Amino acid sequence: MERSTDMANARRKSPIMAASDPDRTSVELSSRRTGMSFQRTRMSADRTLMSVIRTSLALIGFGFTIFQLFEKLREAGALASAHAARNFGITLVALGIGMLVLGIVYHVQFMLGLRHERHAMRAQGLIHGESRFPVSLTLLTAAALLLIGIAAIVSMIFNAGPLG
Repeated sequence: MERSTDMANARRKSPIMAASDPDRTSVELSSRRTGMSFQRTRMSADRTLMSVIRTSLALIGFGFTIFQLFEKLREAGALASAHAARNFGITLVALGIGMLVLGIVYHVQFMLGLRHERHAMRAQGLIHGESRFPVSLTLLTAAALLLIGIAAIVSMIFNAGPLG
């Protein structure tokens, strides 16, 4: 009995060839396709976060620009008051930051769930575990933009900080 188990393990570890058992070949190909689908899903989640980054960057950039433009016009004496434009600019930056925070939270939750599912499928022997699942560079970019957005809004509200 032990010998037949050793032979079965050796057969499973030997490379798949054209002359391999059709059932084993089918299982191996299915396992590889499932592993690739995890990578495609991960890339899709990264693209979704990139869309959130793009929209947040536009909101933060427009808000900061509107704020600065009307502040400079007020300082130059061209406007008596720039409170409405200042508030609108701050609101745009806050909206961009809020959207980015929600996008990051959603992305992290989704990726943790995907990673958990991948580990469960690997433990069941349904997929191979050779491919890495590193931290998303898109997520790091989103975090950097979040810090820039926070610095911008602090600068706008308190007229202090690196952008003040």
